[in-house]
Amino acid sequence: MTVHTGGHQHDWRISDAELLRRRRRVQEELARQGASAFITYSPTSIFYLTNFHFIPTERPAALVLDETGRCGLLVPRLELEHAQLVALVDEVRDYPEYPGEIHPMDHLARWLKDRGLGAAHLLAEAAGYGSSWGYQGPALAELLPEARITVDAKLIERHRLVKSPEEIALIRESCRWGNLAHELLQEYAVPGASEVEISHQASHEATMAMIRAFGRARRPVGPLSALATFRGQVGPNSALPHAVTINAILKPGDVLVTGAAAYVGGYLSELERTMFVGEPSAEQVRFFRHMVELQEVAFGAIKPGVPCSAVDREVRRYYDEHGLWPYWRHHVGHNLGLLAHEAPFLDIGDETLIEPGMVFSVEPGLYVPGLGGFRHSDTVLVTETGIELLTYYPRDLESLICGL
Repeated sequence: MTVHTGGHQHDWRISDAELLRRRRRVQEELARQGASAFITYSPTSIFYLTNFHFIPTERPAALVLDETGRCGLLVPRLELEHAQLVALVDEVRDYPEYPGEIHPMDHLARWLKDRGLGAAHLLAEAAGYGSSWGYQGPALAELLPEARITVDAKLIERHRLVKSPEEIALIRESCRWGNLAHELLQEYAVPGASEVEISHQASHEATMAMIRAFGRARRPVGPLSALATFRGQVGPNSALPHAVTINAILKPGDVLVTGAAAYVGGYLSELERTMFVGEPSAEQVRFFRHMVELQEVAFGAIKPGVPCSAVDREVRRYYDEHGLWPYWRHHVGHNLGLLAHEAPFLDIGDETLIEPGMVFSVEPGLYVPGLGGFRHSDTVLVTETGIELLTYYPRDLESLICGL
């Protein structure tokens, strides 16, 4: 994969060679477990293995990868040409519609029988397709009673824990465009403006710059957009970590908690900052400084070979020492890449060992009812000796005062 800067066109996608390497890892799993094929219905896993990004609905889609490396997709008729155009697969089969006269899972069972897999040992990420869009259907085992089906729900997730150089390059690119979107968000954050108009203007301008850099006539893999928002975290409402947009009007004295990201080749980063409309009060400054120190503690605790839980324990020690527990709401951070939240988690309950190549958000926060929320989030890459910050927006108080 080539990612250029300085006005050159970008190849913002995972290469075919890497997709095939990923599939060989699944084949190795099949060999270890004595299975003949792997089946997944997950749009994330299908994208991870084929570069096919689609809208999952009540209509099942399934990927079948067998021990020889042959990879095929079963899709609804409305996705046939799309899959043929985009997916790196050997075969695409389609069924007419859901629910249809023949259920899609029956079509899948027939296809597996046609491939000589009707009585084989199969690995699957789920017992059957699942959707909250009104889908109902049987587990695959009900349709293939002679098959042995082993559900391994975390198979692809395990492969995604550590990012490849290609993935890291895409996340770096995401950080660049998230940074631009955030710069615009801060520029437009002035008293009297609404959070929605600020967010839309910043997101639109950053996205258009991104599209111009990519090339208007080129076909991206997955979404191609930048986003910067407050998501309702304005003034006292910023004390709600997962607030939703309320179209607040910015006014002097408000605490702002922001969020910025960009989709590049299917990958995401995370950038969040605590900002102030005008000069902050002494109390706001106090909590801001504690929040920055909490993040520094977390940065220092992330090292290869250390369990994720140890990072949370170090941050919790700071909460203990400074009497900050009334303002605690969530763990330190999480892995990210294809999804905004991925495993493992920088949480006291997660004993996963940290490895070089993992990419985490680091975002311990403080939430003070009536005053505001205080949270920076940075995307960090685990290296052989510690971390590299991939996001680079200013973190100091003076740089984050708006509307002066």
